[in-house]
Amino acid sequence: MMEFVKEHENFVRFHEEKRSGERLRRLKEGHGYAEKQFMHHIWWPLIGHFRHLHPEYEVRDFQDNTRFVDFVYLRPPHRICFEIDGYGPHARDIDRSRFGDNLMRQNQLVLDEWKVFRFSLDDITQHPGRCQQVVLNIMARWYGDQTQLISLTHREKEITRLAASTIDPLKPQVVADHLGIRVEHARKWLHSLHSKGIIMPASGEQRIRSYILDPAGRKLFV
Repeated sequence: MMEFVKEHENFVRFHEEKRSGERLRRLKEGHGYAEKQFMHHIWWPLIGHFRHLHPEYEVRDFQDNTRFVDFVYLRPPHRICFEIDGYGPHARDIDRSRFGDNLMRQNQLVLDEWKVFRFSLDDITQHPGRCQQVVLNIMARWYGDQTQLISLTHREKEITRLAASTIDPLKPQVVADHLGIRVEHARKWLHSLHSKGIIMPASGEQRIRSYILDPAGRKLFV
């Protein structure tokens, strides 16, 4: 917790020092409780750093309108937008004009080739694992090839992506069916990924029956 607090303070200070005028005002007013919860419960435990992440980021849509989004993840070749939606009195009382504008805002971002993902504050605080899985799938789908940095084989990369794209713990039979190999060979590859810190046992002690992604290993996707 203390490490997160320190890194979050450094993160906000870094972006404040780079901004002025309206962009600085929006950062100070817009980066609040909900956004901090996303960083604390979802991003930090999953990714472990804030590189490439920008808060209250100003974008221009295809109609040249200025918009501010809660977070953007700018890491070529993709541009990813994260929006955090609270369900408080303000959200419940939003008028129809503002509601329509929010939908059109998202449409314009998509047309401008942003990948847009939305999370509710309730899900972030009450179901963080579900939100983490979405972020993990994003990283695996668009940046999964970065696993080559730790010398994974092609087959190990495929199994790692499979583990990132499924909710249930990964079993040897599932891996065997997915890759079209024998179960004993699937166990061999799973054991190799376990030894490299990519996955960890989800069940079993003497004989491991299933695996999940290791929290430290997930960082290899970014």
